[in-house]
Amino acid sequence: MKSVFVDTSGFYAFLDRDDGFHAEARRLFFQAESEGWTLLTSNYVVHESWALIQARLGWDAVEDFLQELVVRCRVVWVDERLHALGGARARQARERRLSLTDCVSFEVMLGEACKHYLGDDEHFKKAGFVVS
Repeated sequence: MKSVFVDTSGFYAFLDRDDGFHAEARRLFFQAESEGWTLLTSNYVVHESWALIQARLGWDAVEDFLQELVVRCRVVWVDERLHALGGARARQARERRLSLTDCVSFEVMLGEACKHYLGDDEHFKKAGFVVS
């Protein structure tokens, strides 16, 4: 069974009709459901997505996010070890726009042997992951 990590950019694009990745995000979520993919994300991504969706799209969109999207995912809870690994990766990269959340996401994906992601973030591609 295919495992796919869902990034903030994937969650957000699914909900925002004006996002350039919107149609592709919707297609991928529906494909995941029809083909039985295992979707995973982290509590850091849930936190980041919630804040972004609330600020840009409002509370109704937050409820859609929680009730329709997050429930489709297995949420990996970031512990001290994963946080430290992500922090070390971010500090080593020293890229202004590469977030701690992205770096922790990469560590989660490596730990889960997950090569695919659902999102529109060049940092994932640069790190060697593939859009599903």
